[in-house]
Amino acid sequence: MAAAEDIPSPPESLFPDKFERERLDQWLTQALVLAQDRVASGPVVPSIDIAKFQDELAGFDFSGSRTSSELLEWVISQMEHGVVHMNHPRYFGLFNPAPTVPAQWADRIVASFNPQLASSGSSPVPVAIEAHLIRTMGRRAGLGTECGGHFTVGGSEANYTSLICALTHANPEFATDGVRAFSGPPTMYTSVACQPAWFKIVHQAGMGRSGLRLVPTDGRGRMDVKKLRETIAGDRRLGRVPVLISPTAGTTGAGMIDPLSECAEIAREHNVWCHVDAAWGGAVLVSEKLRGLLDGIELADSITIDAHKWFATTMGCGMFITGQPGVLSEAFRVNAAFMPSQHSTLDPYLNSVQWSRRFLGLRLFLALGIAGWSGYATHVERATAIIERAKLLLTEHGWSVANESGLAVLCVRPPEGSRPIREIARHVLGSGQAWVAVAEFEGGEVIRICATHGETTDSDVHILVRALNYGAKT
Repeated sequence: MAAAEDIPSPPESLFPDKFERERLDQWLTQALVLAQDRVASGPVVPSIDIAKFQDELAGFDFSGSRTSSELLEWVISQMEHGVVHMNHPRYFGLFNPAPTVPAQWADRIVASFNPQLASSGSSPVPVAIEAHLIRTMGRRAGLGTECGGHFTVGGSEANYTSLICALTHANPEFATDGVRAFSGPPTMYTSVACQPAWFKIVHQAGMGRSGLRLVPTDGRGRMDVKKLRETIAGDRRLGRVPVLISPTAGTTGAGMIDPLSECAEIAREHNVWCHVDAAWGGAVLVSEKLRGLLDGIELADSITIDAHKWFATTMGCGMFITGQPGVLSEAFRVNAAFMPSQHSTLDPYLNSVQWSRRFLGLRLFLALGIAGWSGYATHVERATAIIERAKLLLTEHGWSVANESGLAVLCVRPPEGSRPIREIARHVLGSGQAWVAVAEFEGGEVIRICATHGETTDSDVHILVRALNYGAKT
């Protein structure tokens, strides 16, 4: 038996004492605040010399050690110059907002306690907080008082969960025999404007990519329900087995909302699962003014909402919510004698694809608890006002609007005689003044502008418009 003096002390580099830890925490807090100030006044795009960085990185062979302050300072500097700054007020890019301050606080708290979110036996408070949030969001969406679900690492996992639920709902033997249990190839339906992760999802679920049917849009970026009906009818005649219809509430390219009620009606007619991918657009549930945009979402069997999108938590923080929690539990049931709880339907390991998982929900709990529905409504409505302002200024300069989404996403085309769209985008990014994307909408390229930063100002919009106009000049 080892004597007490035979047990070495913990390495101070990994476990500094209380006073040193407090000093470093305070230094890091201040350093990050200063870095954020520099980011907001600098270019949106990376400015790093990547060759020089690679040389420095190669020097980390970890044969020796470095001081905490030295390495923290180095990492902050590399991040400050080595990423597209989604935390910049002129990042008008993809669905990746700058995180709220409460969400950042949550990450620090979770990192300190580091709970394991698989089981309510080991983490009763975190599991209960997440379950409460899921039920609250589900009820706000109209999915019923008994709704359930769980947090995910992102929308792709949530959408994958919907497909597993759909397959389980369509055929109870799927749990044992997989897709072999079906009389024909199981098939799901979404629009051509869907998030491309669906291709990976059907592959992962064993249906194969041919099991994903992309329905044409109606000329306005929305799934054509007439074509949906025709596609399903044709597939049935060929022996395919429809299992899932998934309309989108906030398409990646243009922020469009598919006809939710009609898609749900068709799903009911065919007794298939209806899942709304509201990864971006689900946030308008907080706003009484905008809630009507999602009419019909209450008819879905399940929905995806990404809190790390318009709710502006830190990455990644998705939600899968369903009005049929029994199907969810059946889809992921498992026996594990070593787990501290084995029968609670709240336990994430019993109703999700994950096992070990971080406490994700605290990010949304703190932010929503501090701001309330009204605070988040202001945040969401402000983003739509930013886009309306950009729309007004651009149309005054001859730009044309391609989409009408209502979800703070603007797709525009330049005046006649301008440079090609991709050249305009390259100019804007090259200037470092703003970040926009090139997207495809109804067969043509557009400049895509999305209000993502919660502190973007009218001045930022004017800078964006000037950069676009300058880039458009031939």
